[in-house]
Amino acid sequence: MKEYALIAEDVQVSFDGFMALDIKNFKLEKNELRVVIGPNGAGKTTFMDIICGKTKPDKGRIMVKDKNIVKMNERGISQLGIGRKFQKPSVFTSLSVYENMYLAVKTDKSVFNTLFARQDAKVKSKILAVAEKTGLEDELDTIAGSLSHGQKQWLEIAIVLLQEPEILLIDEPAAGMTDAETEKTGEMLKELSANHSIIVIEHDMEFVRQIAKTVTVLAEGKTLVEGPMEMIQKDERVIERYLGKRKGTKAA
Repeated sequence: MKEYALIAEDVQVSFDGFMALDIKNFKLEKNELRVVIGPNGAGKTTFMDIICGKTKPDKGRIMVKDKNIVKMNERGISQLGIGRKFQKPSVFTSLSVYENMYLAVKTDKSVFNTLFARQDAKVKSKILAVAEKTGLEDELDTIAGSLSHGQKQWLEIAIVLLQEPEILLIDEPAAGMTDAETEKTGEMLKELSANHSIIVIEHDMEFVRQIAKTVTVLAEGKTLVEGPMEMIQKDERVIERYLGKRKGTKAA
């Protein structure tokens, strides 16, 4: 029997009378890496916003751990185990990689427990483990502002991981990366899916081919088609409304 990390049913949201999202049924299995694609304005970001609580739907429900999270605030959703990495990294550029990661750890951040306080060995071990998972083990003393764009993306992923989410929402992780960074990011996400359920929004079709098993294609706020990448690439509706409109492997 399949175990689902997240189920969205009859989720609708409109802005000024325009139906931005109308998801009838979306199911994310536990430890699944799902990729969501679609043209600009398809509702991808709105869907992520609803899952993390930034936007409230007009109707419908999203079930996580038998709880309807659309009734919860962003903090409550985060505490339930949902973490999000946005497209643009938002790290403390004047702090080191280690310091950025330390501030993300679930711990008491009172005046008596700052970066200058004695740090628990367990916290250090946790940071080192996440740094290794995200390819930052050799950059812990590096000032975050001097990292490459790809490394900043990895640091953002590391920060989210340190908050111990069970579900990861990742928005366009390959944007602006070199080919080598993109490939490394894909391998990283596949490894992370062994212990996390992951939803990735992406436009880079080569990257999608690298990581995707199941792809959900959104168009005009609705699910156009869903299935294995091999099937998606051959679907005439997808070719006409999305893939066929773009040249090369990178989507605008």
